[in-house]
Amino acid sequence: MTTSNYNKEFTQLKFKPAKMAKYIKHNKPKDRTFGISTKRCKRCGRFGAHIGKYDLHLCRQCFRDVATKLGFKKYS
Repeated sequence: MTTSNYNKEFTQLKFKPAKMAKYIKHNKPKDRTFGISTKRCKRCGRFGAHIGKYDLHLCRQCFRDVATKLGFKKYS
């Protein structure tokens, strides 16, 4: 279950606190401690192609946009 589907159910259960507590207990997406889904781009929020070196935390697409502003040069 994705996070967006998980939050949609809250509107239906808003007025039933007991059922909502039980729903959250059994259907909450698990917290990630490692893997690709823990590292997100600071700029756009993508998961894949993460550049974490030098504490950049950007995806490759965002890195291409801001690389010259950060001081990186393209040599070829």
